[in-house]
Amino acid sequence: MLTDDHLCLLSVIQSAQGHYAQKLLNDLMENYSSALRPVDDTDRALNVTLQVTLSQIKDMDERNQVLIAYLWIRQTWHDAYLKWNKEDYDGLDVIHIPSSLVWRPDLVLYNKADDDFSGPMDTNVRLRYNGEITWDAPAITKSSCVVDVSYFPFDSQECNLTFGSWTYNGNQVDIFMGMDSGDLSDFVENVEWECRGMPATKNVIMYGCCSDPYPDITYTVLLQRRSSFYIFNLLLPCFLISFLAPLGFYLPADSGEKVSLGVTVLLALTVFQLMVAESMPPSESVPLIGKYYIATMTMVTASTSLTIFIMNIHFCGVEAKPVPHWAKVLIIDYMSKICFVYEVGENCASASSSSSRSTQDEVRHQQFNTHIHSNGKPGRQSSREDRHSDKYPRSQSSKLQQHPRVQHHITRDESLVRNVEYIANCFREQRATCAKGAEWKKIAKVMDRFFMWIFFIMVFLMSILIIGKAP
Repeated sequence: MLTDDHLCLLSVIQSAQGHYAQKLLNDLMENYSSALRPVDDTDRALNVTLQVTLSQIKDMDERNQVLIAYLWIRQTWHDAYLKWNKEDYDGLDVIHIPSSLVWRPDLVLYNKADDDFSGPMDTNVRLRYNGEITWDAPAITKSSCVVDVSYFPFDSQECNLTFGSWTYNGNQVDIFMGMDSGDLSDFVENVEWECRGMPATKNVIMYGCCSDPYPDITYTVLLQRRSSFYIFNLLLPCFLISFLAPLGFYLPADSGEKVSLGVTVLLALTVFQLMVAESMPPSESVPLIGKYYIATMTMVTASTSLTIFIMNIHFCGVEAKPVPHWAKVLIIDYMSKICFVYEVGENCASASSSSSRSTQDEVRHQQFNTHIHSNGKPGRQSSREDRHSDKYPRSQSSKLQQHPRVQHHITRDESLVRNVEYIANCFREQRATCAKGAEWKKIAKVMDRFFMWIFFIMVFLMSILIIGKAP
């Protein structure tokens, strides 16, 4: 624990150091000029060590292709005119002075995308007795970044931060890397982007305007997008909506909502497509999610068109032609079994009950006609004639038939038979018409079920293909 004597001694030492620091600053700045490079030999290059710490990614504007980052920039160099013997100043080896008092390298961000061309903040520099100057300054940079959204939202971006001297060439100011990569020890995690690294490389470029080399150091910020937000807000709704398109085939045709469902799904996908297009930069490369939306919209459009065609078959009416033989064999006999389409009351074990029922109806109809001819009044008249022919001779029988009352009975019975036959014919025509319409409706139902499974498979394969293309 510090006593009062220790505190007094510390205050005396600090005041003494403050006195020597003020004297040292006056001595150093007496004949010093910050306008020229601080080197003993002007033919020699001044070495500057650069080290960049990435503190935070503030924003990544894909549409304007600008990266906004918060950096800590450390520059270290030796000033030949700012040296002293620390023994002459009570062992003082380090002082902190304003950076505006000393010469500073004019390192700038080459790919800066900001209207404000001001450099780092004018913070103090750390000056050592051997002339080593360390300048730590924070900076918020806006740099241009070529954004490739081909695999959005599973994309990764590489943004470069290129630092170099604006006026000095490599023979005057040479730049070295303090570390092989940017420092990420104090990086604040971003909610949208994950930083995978920040490698650094030194480049020496010969520009067309000058014959001298110009070195620069490029830091490449490796960013990986966190895709969970876009999966739950863009991909998953589209995936669920796309599964509604095949269900439109399962909807009964008599409900009148089959086309409405397809149009509603198409409009919903269009809204999601516009949301993605607003956040993406205009470019020739279509994002992966955009391709998924376009493929889904194409599929929904095709399903709606097929629905209209199938509904036309379903409501073809009595004026339609009979079902072709190949359609009966291919669609009604085979595809209906594959797609599990049966009539009311049918199941997998009694798929041929409709044909047996039609055979039974024909047998009943034949029995009905036989019953009419055997038990109707014409039949009774013929039996009566047989009895008369047995009782009376043929001549007397013919005379009996010519009797007016007997002829009246015969005429009435024949009219009754014609009426019954007319009703039976109308009944047969009605059943044939209903059977023809039922066949077309069954063909429409089989096609609905067939395309439903086809489009379900297409949606599933398309989703797997899109996810498989993600890097």
